Amino acid sequence: MASKPEPSLRARALRLLARREHTREQLRRKLAVHAGEGEDVTPILDDLTQRGWLSDARFAEYTARAKARRFGPLKLVHYLKSQGVGEEAIASGVRAAGVDGTASIEVVWRSRFSAAPGNDREKARQVRFLQGRGFSLEEIFRYLKQMETSE
Repeated sequence: MASKPEPSLRARALRLLARREHTREQLRRKLAVHAGEGEDVTPILDDLTQRGWLSDARFAEYTARAKARRFGPLKLVHYLKSQGVGEEAIASGVRAAGVDGTASIEVVWRSRFSAAPGNDREKARQVRFLQGRGFSLEEIFRYLKQMETSE
């Protein structure tokens, strides 16, 4: 029985993009594994970008929207940088997604805690949790102070 022929790099790229958005760097890494010796994936990526099928800005916006309910702006930016997204694309994607640390901090806080911190130890625990989720200390203390005054 004859085996199926290996799909071309272009076909692989299209199949990957049909599943979800990718950054140029992610797609380059995935295609490089299957590229033969001396085979360059750059022209394929350039063509996909020119046609509008591959966009770091669109990936940044999609990812920011998807993760905004679980993470703060600092963690989102760090994640996008680690995926090879440029500064401009990150800024436009986060802005287009409407990510606002002050709005999402309450959602993240309520997912873990139900009451304002009663003592310094509990407050430190909540601050560490929110910092780990990508919120700045300024945003955290502003939110905790607002919560204390509302009770």
